[in-house]
Amino acid sequence: MNNSRIRWYMTRLKLMPFVTYGLLIATVLMYLAEILLGGSDNSAVLLQVGANVGQLVAQGEWWRLITAMFIHIGLLHIATNGVMIYAVGTQIEGLFGHWRMLVIYFVSGIVGNLTSFAFGSMNSISAGASTALFGLFGAFLFLGVGYRQEPYFQMAARQFLTLILINLVLDLFMPSIDIFGHIGGALSGFLIAMVLALPARFGKLPVWQRIAGTVVLLAVAGVLGYLGMVRYAG
Repeated sequence: MNNSRIRWYMTRLKLMPFVTYGLLIATVLMYLAEILLGGSDNSAVLLQVGANVGQLVAQGEWWRLITAMFIHIGLLHIATNGVMIYAVGTQIEGLFGHWRMLVIYFVSGIVGNLTSFAFGSMNSISAGASTALFGLFGAFLFLGVGYRQEPYFQMAARQFLTLILINLVLDLFMPSIDIFGHIGGALSGFLIAMVLALPARFGKLPVWQRIAGTVVLLAVAGVLGYLGMVRYAG
């Protein structure tokens, strides 16, 4: 990365990442609401505030695919995800800009929860920002592929690929963790980053590549929704 781009990148990071701060504040406020309503480990409270439950989603409560991103189960859960929202979110917002960061976060979280809906445990309550966080990881992976000319992105992509793989291996030994949501979040983060791309300063992506990303992302979301509906209808 040449000196002018390094200076531009550092300037971007210094901009107020108000989207990241907003997401973090909303997540903390939701956790406080859980505590006031009876506790973040209380299943009735989790259902009340909008945790992801496949059977309820199949019955038409699709809003749970969104609200589940802001709900956490226990102090360690929100503390871990809160730190990651800040650490990774500020970097993504500095690179992609405010509105792109918001779109990546929500699309990844929703598609990640759809993946859980299609393949996850049918009798469990799932919640947490990790589906969206894995989307941010996936966005960094795309930067290493889409902008190969930038050494910083190559390095960051390798680091986040390692982080994703380590987390997925750990998920295999922790039955309470929704590995399918993590996989769906990472995949959709990669695809939505391909669709949105970085600001033009880093170079423009081919139009066909962005169209392909859009088509694949919409197809994946549609198939996941269909599979989930068929699964719970049976």
